[in-house]
Amino acid sequence: MDGNPAQHTMNDELQQPGLSSLSKSFEPAALEAHWGPEWEKRGYGVAGSRGTGQPSAEAAARGDNFCIQLPPPNVTGTLHMGHAFNQTIMDSLTRYHRMAGFNTAWIPGTDHAGIATQIVVERQLQAQGISRHDMGPTPAEARKNFVSKVWEWKEKSGNTITTQMRRMGDTVDWSREYFTMDEKLSKTVTETFVRLYEQGLIYRGKRLVNWDPVLMSAVSDLEVESEEEDGSLWHIMYPFADGPQLVNGELAPGLVVATTRPETMLGDVAAMVHPEDERYAHLIGKQVTLPLCNRSIPIIADDYVDKAFGTGVVKVTPAHDQNDYQVGQRHKLPMICVLTLDAKIDSNAPSAYVGMDRFAARKQIVKDLQALELMVEIKKHKLMVPRCARTGQVIEPMLTDQWFVAMSKVSESDPTGKSITQKAIDAVQSGQVKFVPENWVNTYNQWMNNIQDWCISRHRPGMPKMVLFL
Repeated sequence: MDGNPAQHTMNDELQQPGLSSLSKSFEPAALEAHWGPEWEKRGYGVAGSRGTGQPSAEAAARGDNFCIQLPPPNVTGTLHMGHAFNQTIMDSLTRYHRMAGFNTAWIPGTDHAGIATQIVVERQLQAQGISRHDMGPTPAEARKNFVSKVWEWKEKSGNTITTQMRRMGDTVDWSREYFTMDEKLSKTVTETFVRLYEQGLIYRGKRLVNWDPVLMSAVSDLEVESEEEDGSLWHIMYPFADGPQLVNGELAPGLVVATTRPETMLGDVAAMVHPEDERYAHLIGKQVTLPLCNRSIPIIADDYVDKAFGTGVVKVTPAHDQNDYQVGQRHKLPMICVLTLDAKIDSNAPSAYVGMDRFAARKQIVKDLQALELMVEIKKHKLMVPRCARTGQVIEPMLTDQWFVAMSKVSESDPTGKSITQKAIDAVQSGQVKFVPENWVNTYNQWMNNIQDWCISRHRPGMPKMVLFL
C-alpha cells in the first residue's frame, strides 16, 4: 500500500464507532416505556391545534379539521395484530394532519360487547364450578351479582386494552375516552331509537332470525359461519291423502320428499314442486298426509324448487327455514313453530316428541319413520352448517318477536323522500364517500342493493328492555 488512508483493501474492516453497542435485534420495550408516557405528559394527543387543547380558528376557516373515532375494541380480551395494524395507520394519519396544522382529534374508547363478555365471564365461573343462576338466593339477586361480576371483568380487561394502546404510543385524546355503556352514550342510543321508531323506521315484528339456543339470542348474519360438514339426506314418503296417484307414469303411494333436517317436518305446512316439472304438474292442489302428525298439507308449485335436486319435491317449513319463510310469504301459508327457544320440541308437535332436544328428536323421528316404512332412503350428504361464531352452536332459524330497522322504507317525515339504503347508495355515487381501493364500490353496491331489514335485537330472556316509551 502507498499509505493513502483513502485506499483500503477488500479485507479492511469499515470502522463504525458505537455499532458494537447496538442490539442485534429491535427491542422496543425500553423505547415504549419512555416515549409513550412522555408524549402523553406533553399532551401531544389532546384535541385541538398541535396538542394545545384549543382549536385554531385559522385552520377551521380553511376547513382543515381532521377527526377519527377509534372503532372501539371489545373489552372481552386484549388487542391483537389487527388492532395494532389499524391503530398504527390511524396514528400516522392523525400525526400527519397535526403536524400539517390541522385541528385534530383522535377519540379512544372500548365497546361493551355484551354477549361476548357474558360468555367470557360465564366460562370463568364454570371453571370454578359456578353457574350464573347460582349467584343469589333469587333470580333477581343472581342476576344482580352476575352483572356486578361482568363489570369487574370490564374494568380489568378494559384497562389491559388502554395499557396496550399507551405502550404503542397512540396519540389519542385520553381525556375524551368513552365506553359504549356510559350514561351519555346510552342516552344518545335511547333518543335515536325512539326518534327512528316515531318515524316508522324501527318496528317490532315476528320474523325469522338466526337464533343461538345457547346464547338464547338472535345473532347477526356477520356472526354466523357456515362450514361444510358430513350429513345425511333423508328421503321420506308423504302419502297422498286421496290414495295412490300417477307419478311419472307409474302409480305411487305418495310423494318422496328429501330433507337434511327431518325434525323440522313436524312444522311442515306444504309439499312443493316446480311449476314446470311434468312429473308432478297434475298433482298441484292435491293433498298429502304429513307423517307422524296426522294432518294433511297441500301440494304447491314455486320456481324456488330445483327440479334436479333429490326427488324434485321439497317440504315447506316457513317457521324454521329462511327460504321457506319467503315461500310462505308468497303463498300466504301458516307458520307452525315446533321448537322452543332452547331448541327443544314444543307443544305444537305430536306429544311423543315434546320436550326432546332437536337432535334427539331427529334420531327418534327417523326411527319412527323407518318403523312405519315411510323412510325410503338415507344418503350421505355434504352440507353447509351455520354455526354461531361465538359459541360454535348450530344456528336455528327461529320465528320470534324482534326489533328491526326498515332499510328500504321512506319515512313520511323525511323531506328527501329517500330510504336509509338509498341515502347510503347516493353518498357513494355522489363522491361524498370514497372507497380505497375503488373496486370495493362494487361489493358495497351489491350488498346495499340486496339488503334486508336489519335485526337490531339483542334480547335475552330476563334482560330489561332497552327503551321505555313514556
